[in-house]
Amino acid sequence: MCSLEGADNNFFVEGFSAKLLYAALVFGLIKKEGLQIMFKRIILVATLLLVAASAQADYKLDNKQSTFNFISIKKGKIAETHTFNKITGSIAANGAANMSIDLNSVETHIATRNERMKTMLFETVTFPAALISTNIDIAQLEGLQVGEMMAMPVVLSVNLHGKSKEMATVLSVVKLSNSGVLVTTTKPILLNAFDFGLDTGIQALMDVAKLPSIATAVPVSFSLVFKRE
Repeated sequence: MCSLEGADNNFFVEGFSAKLLYAALVFGLIKKEGLQIMFKRIILVATLLLVAASAQADYKLDNKQSTFNFISIKKGKIAETHTFNKITGSIAANGAANMSIDLNSVETHIATRNERMKTMLFETVTFPAALISTNIDIAQLEGLQVGEMMAMPVVLSVNLHGKSKEMATVLSVVKLSNSGVLVTTTKPILLNAFDFGLDTGIQALMDVAKLPSIATAVPVSFSLVFKRE
């Protein structure tokens, strides 16, 4: 009788132990799967955050791949293209776009003329930079597909030689890649020297170079590459 009871007890203990082992295994599996699900969710959230952060990151102007040109016309018929070698800029996540042009970096391909423009026209000791700003529709920009182009009407705020003027124009925007855009003028923007107090400087250049005329209307164009940081 005692041996039967012992056998029953052993059977009960072994059965209970097996159930505990099975439960432990199931719980462990569930726990493992739970951890895997949680880990996958963390990765998904992190990925979404990275994508969102990338979409909201600022664009910085690439000076090496960008150009900013202007044309001077002397004697009523001789046109020459000049440029600036140092420009900086950005497009913020809220659509605020800014560009700064280092006027001391003017390049006319004649050293003497470069110095005269710095000192007599732009007066870079007092006014070292020209500033251009605008606001763009960042949703339209981000919505472009790679290779796609759109025309974007904007109002540019131009600050030059201590004076400011707003100018309406249309820019061409091309998405070069998921992290780069090209912004160009669709046609030259005409700056009037009188609007920025540059007429006196133009007269000084005429006098020193003994020129009969230098046009006070100056066509400006640019091609700017912005890359997401």
